[in-house]
Amino acid sequence: MTGKVKVVISNDQSEIRIPTGVRMLVRRCCTAVLVQEEFDGAAEVSVTFVDDEEIHKLNRQFRNIDRATDVLSFPLGENGVYDINHDTGAKMLGDIVISIPHAIDQADRYGHSLQREIGFLTVHSMLHLLGYDHVNGGMESVRMREKEETVLTKLGLKRNSSYYMDDENV
Repeated sequence: MTGKVKVVISNDQSEIRIPTGVRMLVRRCCTAVLVQEEFDGAAEVSVTFVDDEEIHKLNRQFRNIDRATDVLSFPLGENGVYDINHDTGAKMLGDIVISIPHAIDQADRYGHSLQREIGFLTVHSMLHLLGYDHVNGGMESVRMREKEETVLTKLGLKRNSSYYMDDENV
């Protein structure tokens, strides 16, 4: 990867205090995805932390899905073509919106840390901003999952349990 990565992080929820180090983790996740994908040039990404009510509104407004979700991605580019910030020359990749309450619930459900969950949601969403999709399942979904786990492992956020519950944990 050549170029700087600017990650603008906003906390638009007041329900939960964002743990120390999460902002740096989000920046590291964004950069790691761009390095893995050999992204060329400078890039800008916006990441916003919200509550379930706000992400529910966004999900309904932009996806016609009437429920809260964990993360939403709003890509600004298509087929590798991005809007350019004329002040910096950076490619504007888009916006990531993470529900902090949802992330906490999922971290508990999957038996890993909140940092690992926020890292996963950030990496997952960054791949969406770069054009990856998993909605139709199949090999594209598998390829996306492999890329997520590769980045998270490199960042020291390796999965410590599987995504299914075995009988002992029920």
